[in-house]
Amino acid sequence: MKIYPFISSNISEKEWDSFVESSNNGTIFHTRNFLSYHPQDRFRDSSLVLTKNDKLFALFPAVIIERNGKRILSSHSGASYGGFVHTDDLNFKDAHDCVRLLKETASSMDCDAIQITLNPIIYQKHVSNYIDFALIRHNFTYLKREISSVVELPKHEDKIISLYREEARRAIRKAQKNAVRIIETDQFEQYYAILSKNLKMRHGVSPTHSLEELLRLKRKFPEAIRLWGAFLDDKLIAGVCNFSANSKVVLAFYISHDEEYQEYRPVNTLFYEIMKQSSREGFDYLDFGIFTVNMEPNWGLARFKENFGSRGIFRDTFYCELS
Repeated sequence: MKIYPFISSNISEKEWDSFVESSNNGTIFHTRNFLSYHPQDRFRDSSLVLTKNDKLFALFPAVIIERNGKRILSSHSGASYGGFVHTDDLNFKDAHDCVRLLKETASSMDCDAIQITLNPIIYQKHVSNYIDFALIRHNFTYLKREISSVVELPKHEDKIISLYREEARRAIRKAQKNAVRIIETDQFEQYYAILSKNLKMRHGVSPTHSLEELLRLKRKFPEAIRLWGAFLDDKLIAGVCNFSANSKVVLAFYISHDEEYQEYRPVNTLFYEIMKQSSREGFDYLDFGIFTVNMEPNWGLARFKENFGSRGIFRDTFYCELS
């Protein structure tokens, strides 16, 4: 197995993205198409490609970051997930070779450490913890272990309601009684205004993406990035922006509602319709995203997501100091 900097390899961006799509565990967050929405001077791209028997075998999207006086080779800071994107036939020895070569390469790049955020295990077509084991065996430790809420979608949409707690069922019935309509929409500007207001009021922060960045991503991924809105008459009162991360998982990336219309319970019925549609389209999971930040739980958010039958799985970030 050999490893090369992407920038000096003969792999094109199109070939990179095709590999991600056909890989065992890749997501849109690993594609050059996604990563390229960032301005060129925002990150110092240091992505790597690995070959086996002269064939592309794995990718490692990465950047160089500086923190506390250390130079760190890190999972790409402009993406939710990083780590190795690899073929279906990764074996135990391959996993160790990937990690060994990564450490050797990072050292040759004068890095002091490596940081990797893996996508949760449900994103894999064929489930394996080979990479996790190899990381630990090569002296990586857990920097943090966040909990992400996921719902395993039934194959038959009529069984979805049986996953819900009674609180969520009541909320859905109330929304339906009040004639709240759920449709896919392109009203991103109206939705973003609700999202920005909600995040500022609840958490004192702004959305990760600007409106222009979100619209740019929508143009890049018109089928994978979709906005679902809850409407009262013709007024948008809540929305969920979903990222179809790969063929298995839909990620609820941004969730927001207008506080003035909370009594109509629009978010509950939004997720009910989204889960039904995702099941129809063949997705296996809905990922609600994390409800811990730096391993500090948001208990209320956890309870809300559990109302829809979600369970928690790890979103792990590994770290290794290089000697």
